[in-house]
Amino acid sequence: MNWVIVRGAGDIATGTILRLKRCGFSVAALESPRPTAIRRNVALSQAVYAGGEATVEDVTARLVSSLPERETDFVPLLIDPDCEILKALRPAALVDGILAKKNLGTTIDMAPATVGLGPGFTAGRDVRAVVETKRGHTLGRVIWVGTAIPNTGVPGVVGGVGKERVIHAPAGGTLHILRDIGSQVEKNEPIAVIDGVPVCAAISGLVRGMLPEGFPVTAGLKMADVDPRLDTDWHTVSDKALAVAGGVVEALMKMGVRP
Repeated sequence: MNWVIVRGAGDIATGTILRLKRCGFSVAALESPRPTAIRRNVALSQAVYAGGEATVEDVTARLVSSLPERETDFVPLLIDPDCEILKALRPAALVDGILAKKNLGTTIDMAPATVGLGPGFTAGRDVRAVVETKRGHTLGRVIWVGTAIPNTGVPGVVGGVGKERVIHAPAGGTLHILRDIGSQVEKNEPIAVIDGVPVCAAISGLVRGMLPEGFPVTAGLKMADVDPRLDTDWHTVSDKALAVAGGVVEALMKMGVRP
């Protein structure tokens, strides 16, 4: 089988996985033992926490210990943050969708076709192609020479709100959720508690992201986000995830990778 391996299965990587699967590619995902995707209802990485299986829209990921030899109706997901599987597998393509804002070990020779999402990769050196992940006019564009727009450290503006919509843990400890994904909240309303320390919403809106209940957070970790748009569809992958996914499909097709 001509596997396309996707490093990461957070919400943006999940958009890529969904599009690849729908296009007929044999796609598998690699994750860490404790994924930190906050928009977990649209992240296939949730399979790590949800009994080994997670479904986003019409695609299901299933936690496995090895890749199946035949095509399946689900996406195999392996706990393999260091890409150990590549010691025995030569995939047709590898997509780094970790979105760590830096390269966590992906090299251009890991597969005939390699793609990096967002900043941290240089096309032609780390990977063959880079896909822009920053909201705006160039979102989803394929870069064949150079890099994506550098990380500014400031979340993109959504509904007129930028950094205030993203919540970082004020302290380390165990997360207890008070208002989970899909809840409408008011500014300064407590949405979670970390070992007795309240975590409040900085704006009014809809809770769109939250780390899992009981997650051991560290101070400063991105743990939740609130969308000021009350009518946002939090059940399906975002426009951003689909735009990035389109860039990945374009890049792979340009490099001759076919389902």
